[in-house]
Amino acid sequence: MSLPGRCARVDGGSASTYRRRMRLDVELRDRRILVGGTPQVLRAGEVHYFRLARDGWRRRLELLLEAGGDTVATYVPWGVHELADGTLDLTGRTRPELDLGAFLDLAAELGLLVFARPGPFQMAELRHEGLPGRIGRDHRDLVPVGWDAAPAPTPDLDVAAPRFLDLTRPWYAAVGEVLRPRLAPNGGPVVAVQLDNEVGMLSWVSNTPVLTEHAVAELRERVVAAPDRRPAAAYPAPDAPLEEWLAAVRSPSPELAPDLRVDLAELHRDRAARYLASLADLAREHGFGDVPLLVNVHGTAADSAAPLPIGISQLQRSWQGAVGGVAGMTAGSDHYVGSLSAAGAAEMHLAHAFLAATLGPDQPLTVLEHECGTGDYGGDLGAHVDPEAVDLKTRLLLAQGARLFNWYLFAGGANWSDPRPGEAQQRIGITGERHGAAAPVTPEGERGPAFASTAASMRAVADLERWAAVWEPEHDALAVGYLPSAFATEHVHPADEAGRALRADLEQHRFGGPRGILPRVLLAEGYRFGAVDLEDHDDDEDGRWPRVVVVGAGRVLDGGVQERLVEHVRAGGGLLLVGDLPELDLRGRPCTALADALGLRRTGEVRSGPRMPCDVRPAGGTTGWAEVTSSRVSALAPPSAPGAEVLAVEATSGKPCAVAVPLGEGSAVVVAADAPLPSGWYRSLVERLGAAPGLHVEGAAPGLVVATTATPEGERFLHLMATSGHPQRVRVSERDASGALMPLLGGRPVELAGRSGTILRLEPVQPDYGTGHRHQTLRGNE
Repeated sequence: MSLPGRCARVDGGSASTYRRRMRLDVELRDRRILVGGTPQVLRAGEVHYFRLARDGWRRRLELLLEAGGDTVATYVPWGVHELADGTLDLTGRTRPELDLGAFLDLAAELGLLVFARPGPFQMAELRHEGLPGRIGRDHRDLVPVGWDAAPAPTPDLDVAAPRFLDLTRPWYAAVGEVLRPRLAPNGGPVVAVQLDNEVGMLSWVSNTPVLTEHAVAELRERVVAAPDRRPAAAYPAPDAPLEEWLAAVRSPSPELAPDLRVDLAELHRDRAARYLASLADLAREHGFGDVPLLVNVHGTAADSAAPLPIGISQLQRSWQGAVGGVAGMTAGSDHYVGSLSAAGAAEMHLAHAFLAATLGPDQPLTVLEHECGTGDYGGDLGAHVDPEAVDLKTRLLLAQGARLFNWYLFAGGANWSDPRPGEAQQRIGITGERHGAAAPVTPEGERGPAFASTAASMRAVADLERWAAVWEPEHDALAVGYLPSAFATEHVHPADEAGRALRADLEQHRFGGPRGILPRVLLAEGYRFGAVDLEDHDDDEDGRWPRVVVVGAGRVLDGGVQERLVEHVRAGGGLLLVGDLPELDLRGRPCTALADALGLRRTGEVRSGPRMPCDVRPAGGTTGWAEVTSSRVSALAPPSAPGAEVLAVEATSGKPCAVAVPLGEGSAVVVAADAPLPSGWYRSLVERLGAAPGLHVEGAAPGLVVATTATPEGERFLHLMATSGHPQRVRVSERDASGALMPLLGGRPVELAGRSGTILRLEPVQPDYGTGHRHQTLRGNE
């Protein structure tokens, strides 16, 4: 399993004992990870050395190699390595399992690369989220207070405060002493380092904005520096004492709340970016910043990827920088979506398309916590993830161009007893003594029920690495619009009724329209699509918006985005907006730039009730689809623009709820209803706007996802994933430049068992990379 250029350890483990074979630079370039100049898809498995007896390390790493991994990932927890007396043990002088260098050396000896995650925050079900408990106890100014000066209910800290960075510096210095000589450019195994972990997650899930004195002082500076944005009587006077600002911000008046929601979101996003940039500087200062630095994005919840863009929105400024992306840095997802239903696959696709839309031209998509295991995290048989899920999730993300996977948690371990004065939790972790019972490798070091399926997914990536390390997803002439500001909803004061209403509107529509319908219907209709950041001012100017932009939006939509959408259409583009007609900005103020340009006006709303169904039907008595029941319909005034057309109406009143409007050189379609309209109708809308589906799949049962990728050399691959239990027997055609459908694979059918996938090389002949259900050789186009 060893790769060229890896280092060999010949004795005890100090830096001087290495016999270096080759110094390998690790680069991020053209959305690829290059190790020693060779593109790779890194296959990591998370193994927590500190939760294992030292003589058990080799067994877990050998099982990782057996499974097909080439990289070991691990947290390096500050709060575990810091002893009760405040000193650090990274050499095993007090406990053998704390010898970080020896663990990294063993990985190198076995031919494994290393992905190190030194925090300072780690989460990982560790006491105090992996930090020393003394920080919160001894530095109360770092402990957040939130709304109404209530203390944070989580172990969060004000990480952007200078004091926290000062406290972190000695930790990074000590870690640097171990990591620096073991970086790949220095002849060691460490190829990547993660900065902190899930920044902003604790604040989001608890609706507790960081309103420390330091944070509110920063907010005051920003507001005073931008007087045009400060309401006359809402914020305190610029020269008012900080205590007055603290009181106003922590318990905002109804007059202040609308601006505060937006201003706090901006403040927290800039503070997160500054914090992560400071950590990157510390890593470089202490010698371990010469490999890619990665940012882990949180956000999946309740087996759904729909909340993931909240984390993207919170953190994207950290890897984007001023323009084109921060060199040497990229982002990765952290997902826990269970068994991956057919609807969940569409959510996963869209969430990662949104993440990819924020990455610069050199920044690859990565997956920093790739869920594996049985799913029984509570150990009470209360949950189960089927074994096919890890394979399907891997295939889905490979088709989107992921270059690093970290199967998490690969090996379980133990939370050993570490009693300390004043600590309620007397173990290093919060999950009892056994940790990671759901992992593919059990806490006792045995192959668990999920080992075989996890290994199969790793080996599939290994088999495909030659191509998967460089291929890119192919997209049709459309993209789904990503709206970062629509996901800036993590903090709303409990008494802010207007804010809660705005948040509800955004949550209902921002992730692919009402019901999250757009990614499902686009995939079902054969569209290959990515996403575009509608708030990135450079994207549309650089021509990176495709012909058609599909947007899920309700009554609330940022004014700048409305104006850019108008310009896109006027310049010849197409817009499909599904949800409602926007009429408010993010502060709740009237904003009708898009509606005014299209000559549209919202006249009312009809909601379905127990005795009053709300139905939608095609306009003009057409019979293209049957009348359907909607939970809500917005009535629109008849469009006045020349050439405008009513497409659908509310059945009882006959009032328009879906219209097509020409504007300049392009046209827009607005669907102002929350209704399960037919997927074929949505396809017809996108086609009339100028984007036909690139693929046509004959005979598909529900749950089939189809995609294509291509390498720079022109090698192309067809990806098919049956995400439901339905068996599939399909024929796939592709639309050529003239619009004609040309059969792929010579018109031969492809068969898939339910919950399985395959990747077929279209040209030339190549074996099928299946899941073990069937293996056959299919010929591509000739």
